[in-house]
Amino acid sequence: MGRAKADPSVDAPVAPSVQTIEYVDADGRPTDDPEAAVRGEIAEYGPHGRLRRRTRFFLTERELPWLPVSEPAFLLWVLAALMLIWVAIGLVLHLV
Repeated sequence: MGRAKADPSVDAPVAPSVQTIEYVDADGRPTDDPEAAVRGEIAEYGPHGRLRRRTRFFLTERELPWLPVSEPAFLLWVLAALMLIWVAIGLVLHLV
């Protein structure tokens, strides 16, 4: 019984990946501050300089034109309506 030779590709240290990050603020200017960024791209390169992963992101605030109140107020009204329906169903089931 002999010992199997080790595969050098398995034992070789893995080179760290390199990330490049680009952020753009609301005015379209490049920025280094992630909190001020509204869009950007994060690219991760492998040990041979090949692109391994790319993540793009963008943040937009949109108003719903048919909604007369703000979105949080609308959601609170929906929550109140659902709770009212739940209580009404409970009362009907209790009285029957």
